[in-house]
Formats: sequence, structure tokens, C-alpha cells
Amino acid sequence: MNYLGHAFLSFGNGDILTGNMIGDHVKGKVALEQYPDEIKKGVMLHRKIDAYADTHPATQRAKLLFRTDYRLYAGAIMDTLFDHYLASDPKYFSTQEALLQFTLTCYQQLEQNAKYFPPDFAAYFPYMREHNWLYNYRTLKGMERALNGLARRAKHMPPIEKAYETFVTNYYQLNQCYYELIDDMIGFVKIELTN
Repeated sequence: MNYLGHAFLSFGNGDILTGNMIGDHVKGKVALEQYPDEIKKGVMLHRKIDAYADTHPATQRAKLLFRTDYRLYAGAIMDTLFDHYLASDPKYFSTQEALLQFTLTCYQQLEQNAKYFPPDFAAYFPYMREHNWLYNYRTLKGMERALNGLARRAKHMPPIEKAYETFVTNYYQLNQCYYELIDDMIGFVKIELTN
């Protein structure tokens, strides 16, 4: 799961959300120790979500569609694509307005913890908020932009156009993989949060 997935799986807790969103930028145990307990819990949750999603059979199957062209980047591509399916899932966001309200609440909660942002996240958070990345996962155009953003951050990724084409061509097959993953993922995270 990517940004929207991590935000959604924070279940409204602003400190967990902060840790979950900055998780990729907190490297090692020493860096982790500087955060309050709930934010630390969010960072650890981020890592567990990534590991769970990456090894889930539905994700493994979906990544096969991208592995030949993108090799190790197939997982990062799927993380991004799963956010599209989540944003479009009427079970969790019944309307565009519900998704929009969710994203605005997330940005407000994150802003309250801005003092804990690692420099990289602090640098792009204003852009994320201004262009509402979390909301824009909903559209195909938004996904094209998200994949292009991923390609800019990944130094050795092949041109991303083929990934977008594979996504569109296999849209319903990938959507099925998302459906197989999401309920398992929610159950997993709820158990993790109660431990």
C-alpha cells in the first residue's frame, strides 16, 4: 500500500497516521527512538504493512504482470496501484466527497505533528497537500501522475509508460488482487494495533 493505504490503515489516529506516513524516511532503530510512542508505533506499523502486503499471495500474483519489465520495482508499482483501488472502493469511500473529507482530515492531523516530519517528508508534504495526492489516486489521470512521481524518485526504474499501460490493460485482474488483499490487510492491522 502507498500513502492512501497507510493513511487509511491508521484508522483515524493522528499519531499513528504520522508514523505511518513518515515510515519510509525513518531509518534504523536510533532514528526511531527520537519519536513519541504512538508515532513510533505508526512507523513500526508502516513496516509491518509493507511486509504483509509484499508477501500476500494476491500481491505476489499482481506483481508478476510487472516483474519482467520492472523487476524489483514491481512491488513499488503495486503499492501505488492498490491506492487507486482503495480510493475507488465504495465499501470504504462511498462517494468522492467521503474520500475528499478523509484526505482533508488526514492533512490536518499530519499538520499537527509537522514538527516530527523527517526533512524529506517535510519538503514534499506541502506539495502533497496542495495537490491532494491522497484524493487524486482515485482517477486514471491521477494514477498516471503518481506513477510518474514514482519513476522520478526511483533512480534506475525503466520508463514508466509500460507500467501504466499494463495497469489499464489488466485493470480488472489487478482490482481482483486488491479485493483479495484489503480485507486480510485490515484484519492484520487491527490485530497489530491491539498488541
